[in-house]
Formats: sequence, structure tokens, C-alpha cells
Amino acid sequence: MANETIKGMGFHHIALKAADFDASYKFYTDGLGLKLYTAWGEGDSRAAMLDLGDGGILELFAGGTGEDQSNPRFFHFAMKVDDVDAAYETALKAGAKPKSAPVVVPVDSAPVKVTLNCAFVYGPDGEELEFFKILSAE
Repeated sequence: MANETIKGMGFHHIALKAADFDASYKFYTDGLGLKLYTAWGEGDSRAAMLDLGDGGILELFAGGTGEDQSNPRFFHFAMKVDDVDAAYETALKAGAKPKSAPVVVPVDSAPVKVTLNCAFVYGPDGEELEFFKILSAE
């Protein structure tokens, strides 16, 4: 459904500041299959835009502290996938830590009732990742 207020609006990227840039880069590219779109900078000024596969971008920055934020505004990063179970297992094999195994959830929502399949893992910097698929929408 198109945004009628701001024409052409859509998701572009989410940014992650990693304490260990190299480990996070390897996890997302080698482990989860994201592709390098572009990169710049050196040391704690490094950054890379990684394409999820549909044009959505994870923008990875160096220079993070690895400490938990006391009051985070965004608390997880959800990625739509064709197979939640396979994505969860792939992430674990790539070094992610489990948070919650795949589960089917019928949501008592309105106006559209949805049933979804989701699973959560922690990435290399402790970031919370969700693998998500809508199974039905009525």
C-alpha cells in the first residue's frame, strides 16, 4: 500500500554500530548472505551498506561499545524470510545466540487478523534479530 502523504516513501536501511566491525561484517555477509553494496572509511570510522537481498540495507558502522543501551528506541531488527526455521538454523550456525526458537503465532489483531511464524536470535554485538513470515492474513 502506497504512502499518499509522502510519495515514494519506503524502507531503506537500519543502522547498527558494532563493537567488533569485522566479526559483525563476517556474520552478516558470510553467515547470513547479505551482499556488500558499498563501504567507506577506516578504523572506527568504517561503515558498510549490506543489501538484505530485496534492496533493504543494513548499514554497519564501526566504533560501537558493545554495551547495552539503557533506553533503546529500536529493540529488534526483523527480516522477512521464506523459511523461518531455516533462517534460524543458518543464523545459529553462523554464530548467533538463540533467544527464541521458531513459533507460529495467531495474532488477535484488527482490522487484519494475521498468523505469523517468527524466531529471534542475538547477533555478534548482542543485537536482537527476528526472522519473520506472515502465514495468513484475513
